[in-house]
Amino acid sequence: MKDQTMEKILIKNGRVLDPASKTDRKTDILIENGYIKRIGDDIVPTDKNTFVVYADGLTVAPGLIDVHVHFRDPGFTYKEDIHTGSMAAKRGGFTTVVMMANTKPAMDNENVLKEVLGRAAAEDISIFMVGNVTVRIAGKELTDFRALKEAGAKGLSDDGFPIIDKELMRKALIRAKELDMIISLHEEDPRYIIRSGINAGPAADAIDYGGADRRAEIEMVKRDIGLVRETGGAIDIQHISAGESVELVREAKKEGLKVYAEATPHHFTLTEDDVERFGSNCKMNPPLREERDRLAIIEGLKDGTIDMIATDHAPHSAEEKSRDLKDAPSGIIGLETSLALGITELVHNEDMPLSTLIERMTHSPARIYGLDKGYIAEGADADLVIFDENEEWIYDKSVSRSSNSPFLGWKLRGRVHYTIAQGRIVYDYEKEGNR
Repeated sequence: MKDQTMEKILIKNGRVLDPASKTDRKTDILIENGYIKRIGDDIVPTDKNTFVVYADGLTVAPGLIDVHVHFRDPGFTYKEDIHTGSMAAKRGGFTTVVMMANTKPAMDNENVLKEVLGRAAAEDISIFMVGNVTVRIAGKELTDFRALKEAGAKGLSDDGFPIIDKELMRKALIRAKELDMIISLHEEDPRYIIRSGINAGPAADAIDYGGADRRAEIEMVKRDIGLVRETGGAIDIQHISAGESVELVREAKKEGLKVYAEATPHHFTLTEDDVERFGSNCKMNPPLREERDRLAIIEGLKDGTIDMIATDHAPHSAEEKSRDLKDAPSGIIGLETSLALGITELVHNEDMPLSTLIERMTHSPARIYGLDKGYIAEGADADLVIFDENEEWIYDKSVSRSSNSPFLGWKLRGRVHYTIAQGRIVYDYEKEGNR
C-alpha cells in the first residue's frame, strides 16, 4: 500500500528509452518528491539520503500502462481484488492500469465508480477505470456518460458483452464524441458462436466443441468502423484476434478514422493449436485463432495498425479453471508476463525494435486514453520501469490471487528489476522477486 514518504532516487548509467521523445541513450535520472527532477550525465546524489540505483546494462523506460485489466472488484474478489491486482501489475513493471467495468454492481453510475476509485487511490500505482456504456451492461439503455466522466471514468466499455443493438451503438458514439470519450468494444456477435472460448476450427472440431467463428469478430468490427465513419466517434477494438479485423483497422486508419486497436500477449504468442496442451488456460474471448492470425497481429503491432498491447488480465479461481473445458470460464492473467512475452516473442523472435514495443505499452495507450503518463521528461511523474531485456527467467508463480496462465513454467526473456511509481520504488526484484 502507498507509503507517504517521498524518496530521493538517482538512477545511474541506465539506457533511457523514451519513445515519446525518441530518446535512446545512456544517462542518469534524478527523482525527487515524486517527479523527475533532472535527466543528464554524471549526476551526483543531492544528499546522503538519496537511494542510488546502478542501472548499468539495464533499460529505463516509462512505467508500463495497461488499459484493459479486470481486478474483479467489487463482486468477484475471490478471483482478484484491487490490491492483489496492483501487486501483479507492479511485478510486471506497470505503473498505470485502467480497470474494466464488468463488475457487480456494474460501473453504470457515478456513485459506484467514485467508491471504487476512492479505494484504488490507496494503492502504489495509478488506477483508473472506465464506466459502462449501458445500464447493468444489459445493452438496452445508455448510461449517463457525462456523470461517469465527471466521476473519473477514462472511457466507456461493456467489455465482456458486445453491444448488439446498432442504433444504440450509434447513439453511444454520438454522445461519447460530444464528451471526447472513447468507447472500448468487445467485438463478438453471438450469431456466429456455437460455444465461446475456442476458435471454430480443427481444435474445436477435435473435441466436438463448436467454437466461435472468426466472423463473430469481423462483422462487428466492420459494423462499428462504419458507425465511426458516420458519427466521427472514437473506438478501441479490444483484444483483436482475427487477421481480417487487423486489415479492417488498417484501412480505417488510412481514412483518418478514430479507430484504435489493442492486442494481448496471448494472441501474439499462442494459437488454437495450444488448446490441447493447456486446456482451459487457452480458453478466452475472443479465442486464440490460427497461425496466420497470430502473424497478422504481429505485423499490425509492428506497423502501428494495432496501437496498444493490453493484457485483458482476467483472473479466475483454480476451481473454476479446473472444470470441464465447456464449463470453465474464459480468460487468463497477464500482467506479470506481458513485458517479457513482448520481449521474447516480438523483439527477440520477430525483430521488433524494443522502442516500438515500449511505445505500444506506454506512450500510445496514454495518448489514446488521455492520460498524462507514458513518457520520461523533467517535471513529469516519476513512473518508470527498469529491466534487463536479455535476462532469462522462469515464470514459476504468480502474486495475483489467481494463477490461471498457460505461461507458468515458461522460460522468458526480459526481467523487471525495479518498478518506480510516483517517485517510489514499489517493486524491487532483489527484495521481492523470490518471495
